[in-house]
Amino acid sequence: MYAIVKTGGKQYRVSPGDELNVELLAGAEVGGEVVFDEVLMVGGDAPTIGAPRVEGASVTAKVLENGRDRKVIIFKSRRRKGYRKKRGHRQSFTRVKINEIKA
Repeated sequence: MYAIVKTGGKQYRVSPGDELNVELLAGAEVGGEVVFDEVLMVGGDAPTIGAPRVEGASVTAKVLENGRDRKVIIFKSRRRKGYRKKRGHRQSFTRVKINEIKA
């Protein structure tokens, strides 16, 4: 069984036992439970597609860690003009492990 969950403006295909990094979840404590209510589809033998969400469906996950991803370098330049700009960005994330899918 799998589900498609929307969180942080992105969609993820999840199955029980999967570990994935999602956008930082505010108030998510390490070791705590998180419930994703915005389930767009539940797949399996008889897939259920929501319009836009599947009513009564939810996905529960355990928070493994809150962290920051590796640094991404943004470098801009204009040829022959002496214009150079360098910036860095580290995205915050929450690592979760999917426990259960309720259809």
